[in-house]
Amino acid sequence: MADSDRQAVGEAEPEETSGDRPVTRILVATGEASGDLHGARLISALREDSDSRPGAQHLGELEVYGIGSDELAAAGMRLVADSRAIAVIGLIEALRVVPHAFRIQRRLLAEVERRRPDVALLIDAPDFNLRLAKKLARRGIPVVYFISPQVWAWRQSRVHLIRRIVDKMLVLFPFEADFYRQHDVPVEHVGHPLVDEIAARPQRWDEAPTMPSPTGGPESLSGRTVVLLPGSRRSEVGRLLPLMLEVGSRLVASGARVRLIVARSLDGDWLRATAQEARPEGFGAIELVEANRHDAIAEAHVALCASGTATLEVGLLRTPMVVVYKVAPLTYWLGRRLVAVPHIALVNLVLGRRAVPEILQGEAEPEAVEAAVRELARGGEATETMRRHLAELREKLGQPGAARRAAVAVRDLVIERRRQRGDAPP
Repeated sequence: MADSDRQAVGEAEPEETSGDRPVTRILVATGEASGDLHGARLISALREDSDSRPGAQHLGELEVYGIGSDELAAAGMRLVADSRAIAVIGLIEALRVVPHAFRIQRRLLAEVERRRPDVALLIDAPDFNLRLAKKLARRGIPVVYFISPQVWAWRQSRVHLIRRIVDKMLVLFPFEADFYRQHDVPVEHVGHPLVDEIAARPQRWDEAPTMPSPTGGPESLSGRTVVLLPGSRRSEVGRLLPLMLEVGSRLVASGARVRLIVARSLDGDWLRATAQEARPEGFGAIELVEANRHDAIAEAHVALCASGTATLEVGLLRTPMVVVYKVAPLTYWLGRRLVAVPHIALVNLVLGRRAVPEILQGEAEPEAVEAAVRELARGGEATETMRRHLAELREKLGQPGAARRAAVAVRDLVIERRRQRGDAPP
């Protein structure tokens, strides 16, 4: 990191100890549900590392605080603010939370002044976290960024800022590491945490008959299960869940005996209330899966899915999917002119081809989405071809152990900074 982006703020505080062990303070900031989950696993891996290396250099007792949600809180982080307050998708949508985001950032920085962290761990949420990283860099606080902003896709000029203010970038995909190395950013490819989560799961579809139907009528869908994954941000769910429920309503109205379930990705009470409010007239009760989310995906015959990380979950489980994407019209218009990638769905980007259908913006109407869901739910050649493509995904996402590798990178940076300050190793 360039010295010009660091502003000394006095001598470092003496290292606190708990008995014979040091105390390491970590600031964590993330902006939505998947970052909250990945951050929690990284912090848990750090705690295990600190507790299992007697006599070696380690971080000792961890004091973790910052912005996150339920998963990070369960991992022992003290919440300064809840990340759900700033979890939106889209340029225009983000403008609505800017005032609140600035208030949260000021609160975080006030806490930084009171309890200076040894390292800041920033997870995804680039609009919030890159601004925060600039302020932390000026205070001389090392910054590790986990889950890269998509600078390889749009607004590539941000990489120059990242080179100045981020001490280590931890990325999920090999092509991201190549991009950052080309721009002289310290980077490590740690792999994708979902590989650990889904590594040992059986492929339920291997045991399920495909039952293709030459007619494509309602009988061809009887007994099928469709799982709805409308996203992990409230603004995203608000746009996609009504569309998904309308598609489900049309399937049921056609006479097909289809089971429809919504996989929880947000607060259960809020999601249930939103689903009930968006429920089409005459539609039955909404079945919400609160736990065993991956069981529900694995056992479904087709998933109707938002375009983000959920597509990787579905893909690793080899469940056929239809991806839908809708944002504010101005956001989409700007995105089409600024984003330089061939696909919207993350699963297609990783596989390097259009392995699953993407139904975007104005085309994402109930009739078109229903037709795509019907084709996959019936089974047959299109379904099996998609499953063969999805079988390649696991290898693309790297080896298990992403959280552990990310935790080691954080630990090593803290220890190296202590060494540079002349602190005795613990």
